[in-house]
Amino acid sequence: MRIDTSYRGLLRLALYVIAIAMAVYHIWAIAFGAPEAVLYRGTHLLFAVVLVFLLFRFGSKTEDMELAQGAQVEGEARLSLPSVFDYVLMAVAATPIIYLFVNYDYIVNRIFYIDELTTTDMVMGVIMTLVVLEATRRVIGWALPVTAIVFLIYGLFFAKLEPMRMLDQLYMTTEGIFGIPLSVSASYVLIFVLFGSFMERTGTGQLFMDFAMSLTGSQAGGPGKVSVVSSSLFGTISGSAVANVMVDGPIAIPLMKRAGFPPHFAAGVEATASTGGQIMPPIMGAAAFVMAEFLAVSYGQVVIWAIIPAILYYVSCFAAVHFEAKRRGLVGLPRSELPRLGETLRVRGHLFIPVILILVVMYSGYSAPMAALVGTLACFPVAALRKTTRHYCNIKNLLDAFVDGARNALGVATACACAGIVIGVVTLSGAGIVFTQFVVHLSEHMLVLALILTMIAGIVLGMGMPTTPAYIIMTALLVPAIIKLGVIPPAAHMFALYFAVLSAITPPVALAVFAAAGIAKADMWKAGLAAVKIGAAGFIVPFMVIYEPGLLMIGDWPTVISAFLTSAFGILMFAGGLHGYFITATSAWQRVLLLAGGLLLIKPGLETDLIGALIAIVVVATQMIARRNAAQPAPAKTS
Repeated sequence: MRIDTSYRGLLRLALYVIAIAMAVYHIWAIAFGAPEAVLYRGTHLLFAVVLVFLLFRFGSKTEDMELAQGAQVEGEARLSLPSVFDYVLMAVAATPIIYLFVNYDYIVNRIFYIDELTTTDMVMGVIMTLVVLEATRRVIGWALPVTAIVFLIYGLFFAKLEPMRMLDQLYMTTEGIFGIPLSVSASYVLIFVLFGSFMERTGTGQLFMDFAMSLTGSQAGGPGKVSVVSSSLFGTISGSAVANVMVDGPIAIPLMKRAGFPPHFAAGVEATASTGGQIMPPIMGAAAFVMAEFLAVSYGQVVIWAIIPAILYYVSCFAAVHFEAKRRGLVGLPRSELPRLGETLRVRGHLFIPVILILVVMYSGYSAPMAALVGTLACFPVAALRKTTRHYCNIKNLLDAFVDGARNALGVATACACAGIVIGVVTLSGAGIVFTQFVVHLSEHMLVLALILTMIAGIVLGMGMPTTPAYIIMTALLVPAIIKLGVIPPAAHMFALYFAVLSAITPPVALAVFAAAGIAKADMWKAGLAAVKIGAAGFIVPFMVIYEPGLLMIGDWPTVISAFLTSAFGILMFAGGLHGYFITATSAWQRVLLLAGGLLLIKPGLETDLIGALIAIVVVATQMIARRNAAQPAPAKTS
């Protein structure tokens, strides 16, 4: 194979080598044991910042690594070479991390907050902080760096923290930049992102789409249901709402428009379904791993807590599509145009094996990273089992899978390092306690008001930053307040996670909706309102989780089962009321009853369940009578 020795070719080769080295390093750490915290997290961040300053330009988000996926000529045209400034920043970014490695014994043996920092320590601390802010800005924009800067200003000028002590916290300990968020990125996120890229490169995305189409494509509003099913499946290996939209949307959205759905509704369905992937077991978004770390439980435990809320979220999406399709009189795609389930499983069904392996390994007592590693290493050998997928098994595709995994992890790595700045200041200044007291005082010990404040904060934070840092900041500032008001920790954290996730479909800044509306050529505001309407139950379920821990599978089985069944039927009623259809088209008073009865069934409690069930019986009975009357032929007129 001829190597391109031009400047562009050598740069591309260097990017490949660094990205692959990053992926291989983390695989080695999982397989043989990770080094001590500072070394492991520092190496993870070192790879990330080097790649960021080579891939992302100062004033734009040009990603040179995309060159590998295009033709040579297209690549040359898109190539945006790093400037001298980028190379200088890359060297400057690497320096404070290498300084920690070189002086490792000094770092681990000093007593932080007591031993004075040297001038070099302080300079390196300042550089590290500024570099993390700039790297994060280049990858995900201004929102999170500005948030971190606000907290730094608060720490210095309002909490009156000593600058030396703050630098000690942020740079010289594992309580700041190199804290738990970066640990989660290094230990969990990269290997699961790598697994997702391996799955994509071996054709699993097509399997998910064909599987969904064979199951639901012929039903009423079939393409919309295909989007819901395929997005929930793809979301388990993606962890990113926008990435999910960009993979699934170009296929699902045109099908929905062809079936008769308006463009804005098609965009809303795709955005809502794709967003749910972050809360859909067995492989959730990066924030779920952070939750496991904060609560000191296994990732498997978080999965168990998340199962019922995730099912209820997708019941809401599926019901919204079904009722809207029925109201509009839309039918599914012809069976002749759909893949057959048996044929799909025969041709590509073996690609489910890596996901099954992950579950088997994880629930055999091994760690989640080890399970993900086993699944990742199985992807290409499994693809090689059948002739239909064997063409994916070549060296270039394997190397590109490594590169995709490393590149896709950069946003989380830099965001977690930047979130570490916020956490460091909050911990050192006691801002978390102050904010908790403020929320408790403002809500006057009313839990509902505290939950609403937390919900608003989660949506606002999530508008400008990825789910993981939004959830981390909520955990530092808001979750302690609702725990203090009597909420159990798993429910409080799940509440925060849900609203950090749902910000992706909440206008005015709804990133998943932006992406879907662009594909659908739809008005962003209409698409955003449609997404909120489709995922409306998703905004209710977190509140119910607070009041009924049975929805987290906490408690006895009769309670868990009854809470799930009543909530699921309540969500069906609520969706029917929103979309104007249940068994048949609804009148205005029936819509009101469906909305009220749905909320009563979703709310835990025997009294509310009985009233909700009574309302359901009334609506169903009147609808059945109306449908029977409509089906009877009109009597012939007599002369």
